[in-house]
Amino acid sequence: MYRTTFLHLLNAGTALGIALLALHGAPAKAQVQQSGRTLPLALAVDAAQEAIHACEAKGYRISAAVVDVSGLERVLLKGDHSTAHTRETAFKKAYTIATLGPIFGADTTGALTERVNKTPTGPALTSVSNVLLLAGGVALKSGDEIIGAIGVGGAPGGALDEACAQAGADKIFARLNALAPPGAPGH
Repeated sequence: MYRTTFLHLLNAGTALGIALLALHGAPAKAQVQQSGRTLPLALAVDAAQEAIHACEAKGYRISAAVVDVSGLERVLLKGDHSTAHTRETAFKKAYTIATLGPIFGADTTGALTERVNKTPTGPALTSVSNVLLLAGGVALKSGDEIIGAIGVGGAPGGALDEACAQAGADKIFARLNALAPPGAPGH
């Protein structure tokens, strides 16, 4: 069992390393959060609820997940009448853009997928746990820094999922940009 787990981790790390090397000519972006800003739970809940409302208004039954910058789940809301798999796809889309978006300079999983698919080694990223290269994830940013992400699963197409995720991100945009870094006056 140890050998299998070790080989899986080695293969996932190798795949990511190869993909990063293939994109070495791309502009460098910060890979690690610098400011210390965190995504407040209240904003994560508001974004997820708005994404669900936006999709429900169009007749789509979805789930919405919000993760922090490290890819840890903050909120997972399964919308009424959404199917079971939507929980997993929503989380994986949020995780993918939160963890790979800063590396590849992308703010949505749709844009990330297009970029990765143009590299010969990009498909190797599909072997990395929790990575799902489908449209439907949107970065949550405070200024220019990704501090979390929202993912949506369940609409009939990734572009529709991404539109609902974007509605969730738009709902909290101004409040995200007003977040002060730890140690700032009034924080």
